[in-house]
Amino acid sequence: MSLMDFIVLLVVAGAVGAIGQAIAGYSRAGCLGSIALGFIGALIGVWLGRSLGLPELFVISIGGTRFPIIWSIIGSALFVAVLCFLMRGRD
Repeated sequence: MSLMDFIVLLVVAGAVGAIGQAIAGYSRAGCLGSIALGFIGALIGVWLGRSLGLPELFVISIGGTRFPIIWSIIGSALFVAVLCFLMRGRD
């Protein structure tokens, strides 16, 4: 994976994390937080999809790394919703 592939992967993860935050309605994380949420969402979404026996939808291959966009968005929205639920009492 080259440096350009890594940067593109970070941009895609940031966009996925931002979409997940928008769906969940909770956006306290900045750019780096969106990138982290995109990667965590990808892990959660792929695990959930494989556990349920569902196919990968809309997969982007960046430098040999497969990044499932739909499952990443679903996973990041679920993760942000859980974070919102846990952080609600602290405000």
